[in-house]
Amino acid sequence: MVHATHLRWKLEVPDPQEEALCAWLEGEGSSAFYREAEEPRACYAYFPPDQAPPAEEGLKAFAGVSLLEAEAFGDEDWLAKSREGFGAFEVGTRFHVRPTWDEAPGPAGRLDLVVNPGLAFGTGGHETTRLCMELLEELAQADRLKGPILDIGAGTGILSLAAHLLGGRHLTAFDIDPDCGPAMAELIELNAHLLQRAKPYESFVGTLDHPKANGPFAGLLANILLITIQELLPRMAEVAAPGAWIIASGILAERTDEALVSLVTHGFKPEQVRQEGEWIAILATRVNP
Repeated sequence: MVHATHLRWKLEVPDPQEEALCAWLEGEGSSAFYREAEEPRACYAYFPPDQAPPAEEGLKAFAGVSLLEAEAFGDEDWLAKSREGFGAFEVGTRFHVRPTWDEAPGPAGRLDLVVNPGLAFGTGGHETTRLCMELLEELAQADRLKGPILDIGAGTGILSLAAHLLGGRHLTAFDIDPDCGPAMAELIELNAHLLQRAKPYESFVGTLDHPKANGPFAGLLANILLITIQELLPRMAEVAAPGAWIIASGILAERTDEALVSLVTHGFKPEQVRQEGEWIAILATRVNP
């Protein structure tokens, strides 16, 4: 008889609620959270054996969120259950992303990124990360990745790694979450096969006020929530060189106008808005202050 120790919640989650729900679940002890890349794009939250799950009543605080299934399973099933719903996929024209357990390399001509899905945001599976990587491809084609470039709220560092692989240099990535330090190091180790040097970018745990973030930077990456972008825009404008580009994402499509106004107000002229599903990424340029 299998002793059921782990718990997995399968959830229906409207896009606007995803970030807030993920933060709540993490605070309640969830060890991992992700959304399926393909339809119906269900979300999964995992709880370890020593962690009691939150009360289902707490989900009522998130409009449209519903618990579809709660499944308990034993240690011997943990690996198989945690891998369900996350397979290899392609991003843009240059990248192939696969989880650590998938040993099949991507198609010839694509950069084969290996990721370890988990709570640290940035495995390429979310629409906003893919949108940013596609815009980085365009910037590379236009020879606009010469740097220095700052990755704000870098998570696993996947955007900095992608920028480096596309020819970007003088990259710095940071996040306020201490867990992201080891996550960045792990991502670099997993993709050593693509790197000509062991340290493709500088990284630190901290805030935009850190001395290493003083700039001036020729490019800014900000795949974070719109409210955080709005809070940081005055400082972003300070550290961005005249003519610098910014990729701003983590923004719901329904808030496009609000995001564009915020960027313009702080001296960034929009060049392009790219959308996938309910999410957008904006490419803008810092006009002369």
